[in-house]
Amino acid sequence: MLMMFAWAMILCLAIAPAHSEYYKTATPGAMVEKVTHLHFFLHDTLSGENRSAVMVARANLSKPDNSPTPFGSLFAIDDPLRVGPEPTSEIIGNAQGLYLSSSQDASKFTIVMCVDFLFTVDKFNGSSFSLFSRNPVTEGDNREVAIVGGRGKFRMARGFANIKTSYFDATTGDAILEYNVTLYHYEG
Repeated sequence: MLMMFAWAMILCLAIAPAHSEYYKTATPGAMVEKVTHLHFFLHDTLSGENRSAVMVARANLSKPDNSPTPFGSLFAIDDPLRVGPEPTSEIIGNAQGLYLSSSQDASKFTIVMCVDFLFTVDKFNGSSFSLFSRNPVTEGDNREVAIVGGRGKFRMARGFANIKTSYFDATTGDAILEYNVTLYHYEG
């Protein structure tokens, strides 16, 4: 009986360290990296009754700025992602997050974006990627921004998006942006 108790104690002591560790080392070669290319249009609406972007904070500036996106303003967004630039084209997801108007010089309009792009249809339903980057809006039609993460089928995503302004109304701030995205990821 004493021998059985001794073996039970040895077994318990041998198992305990394996279950008390807070981390586990894995071999990185177990997952296969994939590359996905996406093309869609983000519809950012600051005016009208069905706004998809709203100002949540505005800097207290000493000189008046009547721009729809004045320096230092922070916007919360829930923008639809559509197949085309037309307002009636199919919605395939939404972009939720924040952007900050970060340029004091209106002729060099720049925003810093922290946005999650969620897809709600077809193969990528429930999957998203995250963008955190500077977007120099006035620097032309092929602006590159950084993709820094993802979930679902875009797990551990990294990559870039090229943004082209398809439509912009300087009075209201409304815009339609064309996204061409390249993602490197591990499918979840």
